[in-house]
Amino acid sequence: MARELGKQRGQGSPTGAGAARSDAAVPIGVGGEPAAEPPLTPGGITPSMAQFLKIKAANPDCLLFYRMGDFYELFFEDAVAAANALGIVLTKRGKHLGNDIPMCGVPVHRADEYLQRLIRQGFRVAVCEQLEEPAEARKRGSKAVVRRNVVRLLTPGTLTEDSLLDAKARNYLTALFDTPRSGAGRPATLALASLDISTGEFEVGEVAASDLPGEIVRLSPSEVIAADRLLADQSVRTRIAVAGATLTPVPLASFDSLAGARLLKAGLGVADLAAFGPFSRGELAAVGALLKYVELTQMGKAPCLRPPRRATPANRLVIDAASRASLELLRSLSGEREGSLLHAIDRTVTGPGARELAARLSSPLRDPAAITVRLDAVCFLHQDETLRGDLRGTLRALPDIARALSRLALQRGGPRDLAAVRDGLSTAARCASLLSEGTCGIGLPGVLAGIAQRLAPCGSGLAQLLSRALVDAPAHQRRDGGFVRAGFRPDLDEARWLRDDSRKVMAALESKYVEATGIRSLKVRHNNILGFYIEVPAAQATPLSSGPLAGNFRHRQTMAGAVRFTTEELVETESRIIASADRALALEQEVFTELAAAVGSKAQALGELAAALAELDCEAGLAEVAAEQGYVRPVLDDSIAFEIRGGRHAVVEQALKAVKSGAFIENDCTLAAAHPQMPSSDEVTEARLWLVTGPNMAGKSTFLRQNALIAVLAQMGSFVPARSACIGIVDRLFSRVGAADDLARGRSTFMVEMVETAAILNQATDRSLVILDEIGRGTATFDGLSIAWAVVEHLHEVNRCRALFATHYHELTALARRLSQVANVTMQVREWRDDIVFLHKVKSGAADRSYGIQVGKLAGLPKVVTARAAEVLALLEKTQGKAPDGEALLADLPLFAAARGAPHTPTAGAPSPLEEALAAISPDELTPKAALEVLYRLKELAGRDPS
Repeated sequence: MARELGKQRGQGSPTGAGAARSDAAVPIGVGGEPAAEPPLTPGGITPSMAQFLKIKAANPDCLLFYRMGDFYELFFEDAVAAANALGIVLTKRGKHLGNDIPMCGVPVHRADEYLQRLIRQGFRVAVCEQLEEPAEARKRGSKAVVRRNVVRLLTPGTLTEDSLLDAKARNYLTALFDTPRSGAGRPATLALASLDISTGEFEVGEVAASDLPGEIVRLSPSEVIAADRLLADQSVRTRIAVAGATLTPVPLASFDSLAGARLLKAGLGVADLAAFGPFSRGELAAVGALLKYVELTQMGKAPCLRPPRRATPANRLVIDAASRASLELLRSLSGEREGSLLHAIDRTVTGPGARELAARLSSPLRDPAAITVRLDAVCFLHQDETLRGDLRGTLRALPDIARALSRLALQRGGPRDLAAVRDGLSTAARCASLLSEGTCGIGLPGVLAGIAQRLAPCGSGLAQLLSRALVDAPAHQRRDGGFVRAGFRPDLDEARWLRDDSRKVMAALESKYVEATGIRSLKVRHNNILGFYIEVPAAQATPLSSGPLAGNFRHRQTMAGAVRFTTEELVETESRIIASADRALALEQEVFTELAAAVGSKAQALGELAAALAELDCEAGLAEVAAEQGYVRPVLDDSIAFEIRGGRHAVVEQALKAVKSGAFIENDCTLAAAHPQMPSSDEVTEARLWLVTGPNMAGKSTFLRQNALIAVLAQMGSFVPARSACIGIVDRLFSRVGAADDLARGRSTFMVEMVETAAILNQATDRSLVILDEIGRGTATFDGLSIAWAVVEHLHEVNRCRALFATHYHELTALARRLSQVANVTMQVREWRDDIVFLHKVKSGAADRSYGIQVGKLAGLPKVVTARAAEVLALLEKTQGKAPDGEALLADLPLFAAARGAPHTPTAGAPSPLEEALAAISPDELTPKAALEVLYRLKELAGRDPS
């Protein structure tokens, strides 16, 4: 490699800059730069490059991060792709087949930063590490290269480093398997297995093919693996891609149910899976492909696995993909966490607690008994403010035990991961004590009692071992040493004493040499190239080079302003220092291995403990937000009731408080017969389906969404923003609010609306909750009205679900007289001098106007436009629902009649075109030329205006 390239690389830029080459095939000269190009192999390439090509051939679908000293280097196409993706300099190194070899690189200490950017862009990365020191390679000969091999494949679903992960979000790797088809067409069901390798969280289940989009969005995997035959279905690929997941094809042979059962047993350390419930063949096939993929990417290392949790439509509230996006459960429509329901209710103080909260919000329950157990825990902590505060204060210091365990199991953990387990055990003991002390003889509710039981036997022996062994704040990397506490290992203390005392010996040697030579500026120094050496200013070096002392001092190196020497005594002392330092570091590595093994032996128990602490943080956080925002405990049962009194929108309410723009106006919603525990209301009518009318900006969409969000919160086990709430369990939630096109799939806005409406009508049951807004607005008026009319009838007669149906088609309100379970409600407004005031209050009755022109005024439409719109509206209202043809409109509306050259009489009380033109003029903004043109225009209008 040319010296110019070496100089470029000394500037520290992320091009592989500044790397001290560790390859024995690259001889190191003064200052660490390559002294010459390495010898070529018979094929005309260096041994190092030959090694790279061999390893790259084994990993063709990955960017190869090839470790060379302090840098990860990339070559050929990998270098071009990485340089473009990372925005770093692309350079070159040597030639291959007569062409320059493109090259770029990143420093090892900043590798995580660049890996994160590559993974987010969908790249897979193979990390190739040096498996020996350069000195060991040189023992095999001058042409030997350092042994290297891939130690890990990084993909979006197999990350474990905190720097690459969101502490508050799961990172699922999901395997998708289509069960064998009984005939032509798509499979009826699909099996999914999902694993967060960073925590061991494991989930399996089956869904209908129609529910796949919602299930993918619920799981939010960062990577999905599937067989080619399934990925050949473009609709499947699109649904997965829309969720933001990376698609990875794997061989169909990987989906083996027998292998899946065997791997799952091995991972859980059991001989039989019966204790975890029945698994279908499809689920086990998906599990098999998932665990094989993990084994491949982790090079045979096994992560910690928690017992698999079953998630099926039978035990959770099903929410389709469109409804999740519409309701903004985990992300707002802009893709941000802020503005979502999760952001509004998240008061957790730990990453694991935040992940647990997000998981509950994504998967609300359907079992009233299970929901009640969660609500009991929230209620207990809601009532005991002192206990809640003490628990939250203690949990703030909780590290992420689950992710630390995973890194240790995969042999990429460090001293801080051991410290995380130690500190987590201490936090668990304190929380167990607080729960025990906080009962006051009342007794803990079920969930909290179970948490306390899982925290009580929190491994006191392991905690004591880790406390005795580790310093309070260990280093991040085990290779740095210094993490074992003094007094834990006598032999380690001895090695450290020798190492540290040798430093004093070096200081004594320096004093001795100063006295012997009389050179006061003599220093004993150290660097990684020369080791220890004696340095004196160049002007004072002569006595050591040619005087009586020359026999004791041997010349090592001449610098611009200094000369370096060594002595036999210094060399011997350095050997002792190196030996003691190496021994101390080796002993610390032994201690680390022993402690990691001790932690691994209790991995299952520690995983349960970590999960218990996450649940406790989640329960305490829900109690905190309930107390802070004035939420109440909902009543849930197996009825079809849906009675919300004083309901509020959790996100909008907090947004209003943040900007201090007034209190949120609460509203009732009763979609079934009154529940005996609920107060009656005179403001609204009880019916299974509400037709909601009223102007835009009056709060219809907010009202619709808030009731859907209250149902979600209640079934996830949270208090709700209302004065009271009684909800019969909802099996499926549909929300079609808002509209957007889907150009990638060739769908217009109206087509998207119809597809989503069709899904609702085909899947909603009598236990579902349906939220519909403005069905039919994307087509002609009568077409849209007809569709909306038929949809309401179908919901009432066939689906028989609880529904809120917002519309501007006032003709639909007539259905309340025909259909027994349809009621009209409207958003209250007040008119004032041709303007409207929104009261945001729901009342019984129907709106007779939409006030669209007034809303246009509020939006800033020009006055001439709103005035003209009022004329057109007045004429259309005269037709009493009939559609006048275009010619009739042209004849009756003054402006268009003028355009045709026909005389007309201005409408009484309405401004003439001349008056409108005059009102629109802003004299101060006119140039002389523009003013002249306006005069000609006014003259022309005056000639046409008979008045």
